[in-house]
Formats: sequence, structure tokens, C-alpha cells
Amino acid sequence: MERITFKEAAGVYNALKQGQNYVDQCGLDYKLLELIYMRVSQINSCAYCLDMHFKKAIHAGETPIRLLSVAAWRETDYYTPRECAALAFAETLTRMKAEEPSDHLHDELNKHFSKDEVANITMAVVQINSWNRLVRSFGTVPGHFRVQEKTANV
Repeated sequence: MERITFKEAAGVYNALKQGQNYVDQCGLDYKLLELIYMRVSQINSCAYCLDMHFKKAIHAGETPIRLLSVAAWRETDYYTPRECAALAFAETLTRMKAEEPSDHLHDELNKHFSKDEVANITMAVVQINSWNRLVRSFGTVPGHFRVQEKTANV
């Protein structure tokens, strides 16, 4: 089985990277983004992204217990109401069926985030879902990611 790589799909990578650059610069809290990326990557079973975002979050000062527990965030008191609203939205958007309503999630998001922030959280969820699917399709091998200052975005 031979899979395509990001090197061979440079145009695809560059297109997705432009969207990621936007998210990286949009002003959302970096640790919040990493929690979202961890949770969505867990749902999508993307080992490469879990490895990368765990390392980036730890580098940024996030605690291992919060990262390891994010799959069970509803069962802990480690997360703020703001983070819980974002995680609930990220889970729903990742798993959403076409007929599933999301008004209740927006009601909760609007308590904690501005309209611009909600739009940016939506884009962040779209981005990590796209990365997860490309990485899994391309067969990128997990475990080798190394955090560098330029990739930490802190």
C-alpha cells in the first residue's frame, strides 16, 4: 500500500496551511485551541495530531492531567465554563449529522465568546477536522513531532 504524502500534495498542504495561519493569528487563546485540537483528534482517532498537539500544549504550559482528561471533560472540574462551551461545540460540529440542531450550543457559546470568537472557534474546528482527515488518509506516522519555538505559537 502506497499512500500520498504532504510532500507530493504540496498544493493541498499549502491551502490548508493558509487556513491554519488564519486560526493561529485570530486571537483565540492558544491553550483553548490546543484543548479543542486534542478533543477533536481523539474523536477522529488521529494519533499524529494527538502526539503533536499534546507536545505543543505541554510546551505552552498546559498540564498533562487536563490534556489526558479532555475526552472526559464533562466528568471533571478541570475546565472553565468557557472551555466547556467550546469543547461541547467542537464535539458536536465534528460529529454533527445534517439534521442535528445546534442552537443550544450557540446559546452557550454566546455567553462566553463574541460573534467573531465563535466564528474563529468554528474555523479552528473545521481546520483540525481537515488536518485529521488528511493526516489519516496520507498515513503520516505519529511519534516523531518535535516542538520548535516557531511552531509553538505562544
